Amino acid sequence: MSESKPIVLSLGEILWDMIPEGKRAGGAPVNFIYHATKNGADGYSISAIGEDELGDELKAAVEKTGIKSVLQRNAYPTGRADVKLENGIPEWTIVKDVAWDHIALTQDLIDLVRKADAICYGSLACRMQESHDTIMKLLKLSRPETLRYYDINIRGDHYSKELIEEQLADATVFKLNDDELMLLRPMFGITGTDEEACQWFMDHYDLDYVILTAGADFSTILAKDGEISTLPTPRVQVSDTIGAGDSFSGAFTINILLGKSLKEAHRAAVNTAAYVCTQAGAWPEYPEVMPDYIAEWEAAHKE
Repeated sequence: MSESKPIVLSLGEILWDMIPEGKRAGGAPVNFIYHATKNGADGYSISAIGEDELGDELKAAVEKTGIKSVLQRNAYPTGRADVKLENGIPEWTIVKDVAWDHIALTQDLIDLVRKADAICYGSLACRMQESHDTIMKLLKLSRPETLRYYDINIRGDHYSKELIEEQLADATVFKLNDDELMLLRPMFGITGTDEEACQWFMDHYDLDYVILTAGADFSTILAKDGEISTLPTPRVQVSDTIGAGDSFSGAFTINILLGKSLKEAHRAAVNTAAYVCTQAGAWPEYPEVMPDYIAEWEAAHKE
């Protein structure tokens, strides 16, 4: 690990979320980097944008927020996702064959990946061949000790069993939600409780952590050494849930890199995600002190 701030990278989509109120910059990997950076990482978002006005605006939005990035420019249109909110829950239609589908393998990216303490990646950015090949090659070029955080992040039909198996083979951390676990159970022939299903992935893919989030109910993290942390999802006044899962992932990753215990890292992740739910969009300003929603929950549920 770096002597200064841990170097954390994300590989994958960056786009405009076209929500009813207008457009917001986003994409799970860049959301992850925003929150990893806010929690103490030297973070870099690796992606591609078009040589168009939306690309210029997206680059400016990222720079304004202070997110470090390596944004390639290419001849494809800048990515966009049309988002419809149903009771604050986003439903996505993601435009295909856009700039981030064509991330090129360059020496600059190889050099950066070889310095990384953690890399976040998902299934969506590997839906087309060029970005798939670049991302999977970069993962293989990372150092053996690098934390490789696979947030499966299933969207639409942009996945396959073969891709998931391929990406799990490179992962040290696997994060999925309860809906994704339901989808994977028949795909992989997994039975038993949710905890047993998570342990199945741990055992079959030699993972250090498996993270299961269940929306407004709870989250559970299993560690290779047998430790398990389960925390309730705090009740907050929800603005929207855009980026909540990514903020959880970013906070957990950097806290683990900084040497925090599983329970400490989990607690930080839950509190960060809860705060993001109270704010509009995926990149809210942080308060001087993050509210401890878990402590409030514990106090309210003391017997």
